[in-house]
Amino acid sequence: MEKKKIIFIMNPISGTVNKSGIPSLIDKYINHDIFDYEISLTKYAGHASEIASKAKDDNIDIVVAVGGDGTVNEVARAIVNSNTAIGIIPCGSGNGLARHLMLPMNLAKAIQIINLCEIHQLDYGIINDIPFFCTCGMGFDAFVSHKFAEAGKRGPITYVENVLKEGLKYKPETYEIQDEKGITRLKAFLISCANASQYGNNAYIAPQASMSDGLMDIIVMEPFDVIEAPQISIDMFNKTLDKNSKIKTFKCKHLSIHRKEPGYIHYDGDPVMTGKDIEITLKEKGIKVIVNPNANKKLRKPNAVQNAAAELFNEINIFRKDINRQKRHILAINKVIQRRLNL
Repeated sequence: MEKKKIIFIMNPISGTVNKSGIPSLIDKYINHDIFDYEISLTKYAGHASEIASKAKDDNIDIVVAVGGDGTVNEVARAIVNSNTAIGIIPCGSGNGLARHLMLPMNLAKAIQIINLCEIHQLDYGIINDIPFFCTCGMGFDAFVSHKFAEAGKRGPITYVENVLKEGLKYKPETYEIQDEKGITRLKAFLISCANASQYGNNAYIAPQASMSDGLMDIIVMEPFDVIEAPQISIDMFNKTLDKNSKIKTFKCKHLSIHRKEPGYIHYDGDPVMTGKDIEITLKEKGIKVIVNPNANKKLRKPNAVQNAAAELFNEINIFRKDINRQKRHILAINKVIQRRLNL
């Protein structure tokens, strides 16, 4: 049987993992009976895309991104709608796509998944002509995703709480969004469009997202106060964010967004400045990806305890809001009475 050709594309200086030992790991664990392989090191921004594009033109069977979501995006965007598949050896700080695919974070085990060569046709998205494979977004989301990518070993839960508290100073924007069902005008803290379920570091922005359903999960986060910030971060890590009262979600294939001013968007965590109008489209089954055939997909979903906790906190939050409304109502009545009594 003819061997498959595979190229490992590695940025030697990115991410949080020392990559000096990876070539020897690849040689040790790759199945030499199945693959002929080579390793290409990137030398500048965009070089991974150039290497992957040439590999596609040369009919290479598989290109493997050795790095984080930035490297994965660079490689993947060059091989969409082709017969070349992408594999991932996760070495980034967040590894959002690899974690969604439930690939091992252990490098030797990740190489062994590549040996199994289970390839699926999966979806990807495009935001303003830029491909994305995990998430894209705008508003505070562009800032949040950048911070998640940098979180690394600094304690992601604490870090996310700090980011969300910082976000309390962020001024929400008004967006006009249009999907297949019509036009909606809303005020939002952030809008995230998810092809996969998480930002990285197991922070689930879209717990229900699937890369094979032909739809994007749209997450709209409404403005929140300082009391609600910790629960939002807990819900992210408990895979219950979609149950939070500050979160509105829906699915669609195409989304047009208009905002009053130009600003940042992000694609797979990389921010870029763009104009007032944003177009986001899902491309169904447009990229071949090596997946983990042994993955337990049930682990992407919250367990019964996590669901119960999310429901309890939401009930508490609703109760707190009712009390605040009643308090404001009583204060308003008192003011009216005081005016009438000339107090």
